[in-house]
Amino acid sequence: MKGDIRTSSPSFSVFLYTSDHISGDLVAGEELQHQKIKPYTRKWEPSTMATIDELTLISKKLNSTTDNRHRCDVYHHVPAVFFSTGGFTGNVYHEFNDGLIPLYITSQKFNKKVVFVILEYHDWWVMKYGDVISQLSDYEVIDFNGDNRTHCFSEAIVGLRIHDELAINSSSMPDNKMIEDFHNVLDAAYSPRINDLVQEEPLEIHEPEKPKLVIISRNGSRAIMNQDLLAKMAEKIGFTVEILRPDKTTELAKIYRSLNSSDVMIGVHGAAMTHFLFMKQGSVFIQVVPLGTNWAAETYYGGPAKKLGLRYIGYEILPQESSLYNEYESNDVVLTNPDSVNDRGWEFTKKIYLDRQKVRLNLARFRKHLVRSHFYIMAKRNQVQVQARHRA
Repeated sequence: MKGDIRTSSPSFSVFLYTSDHISGDLVAGEELQHQKIKPYTRKWEPSTMATIDELTLISKKLNSTTDNRHRCDVYHHVPAVFFSTGGFTGNVYHEFNDGLIPLYITSQKFNKKVVFVILEYHDWWVMKYGDVISQLSDYEVIDFNGDNRTHCFSEAIVGLRIHDELAINSSSMPDNKMIEDFHNVLDAAYSPRINDLVQEEPLEIHEPEKPKLVIISRNGSRAIMNQDLLAKMAEKIGFTVEILRPDKTTELAKIYRSLNSSDVMIGVHGAAMTHFLFMKQGSVFIQVVPLGTNWAAETYYGGPAKKLGLRYIGYEILPQESSLYNEYESNDVVLTNPDSVNDRGWEFTKKIYLDRQKVRLNLARFRKHLVRSHFYIMAKRNQVQVQARHRA
């Protein structure tokens, strides 16, 4: 929208007033256009979209009466982007895939000279992602539902553009921006806080650095039941191991610090795998893929990780490595043909493979991937050192 744009939160409307002469018999104040929009990205999911607040966009011919009725309380000299933090907000995958990455795609062309107007505003979301938001906008966000003042803009985008799962299509972006550019935004967002965390820690003398491996730990479903043995095995191979147990209260800068300084990340398929976005290019991401999750693991995390420039390994477990092996006969389709179970519908996938399955890794089988990853990291480091000597 471009022109005289005014919000009306009590009526969940955004008005565009025009003084252009559209037709000779048009009555002043009459609607020129009327459109409804739900400013959330998952348009392909009717059940999700049914929960999203709807905005009415109304274009009217301006006259003194309507001008008084929608008098501006706050004038903004930069464009607005309207979007909703409803839907699946609360799940870290959706917070990035449906929210932050589309917000970057839609708003980065404004170079921070933009105001974000949020429907279904949550204080906790603004607190959690405030560091990222401040890299995308120089202005305070507006709570559309809670702020009854009339905000006035000369340009607005209502809704966000989404390209793909945790990805950016560079051919659709100004200056061919890529997912690496979004990673740079995260880096700028969290670096100041990470520097503060480093300053707060006691000064330690470190040995020559071993490659760092981070295990994203889960409790309950899809937990690695022999996680401690996995960590010990990784240490024997030559890694420094950190067990990361993120929850909804964990400060994102701390998670970013752990993963951005890591060489390898291991985790079982689930929303927490979204944190691969925090890793540096060239790092190794090993996703443990439980039974029945092959397609989702590759689509939502494996493919996007490769686009970010990570070395991705999808470790598809054998039936014997699943807790379901103790619940079903060895020839049951739950173990032998998970695709046929998934074909029955999402509720079966969720109930059986997501909510009831744990993993006990075959460490001898998994060890090969750790050894190769260690070799890859050390070879990469040696290559960097050789290049540095040549430059010197």
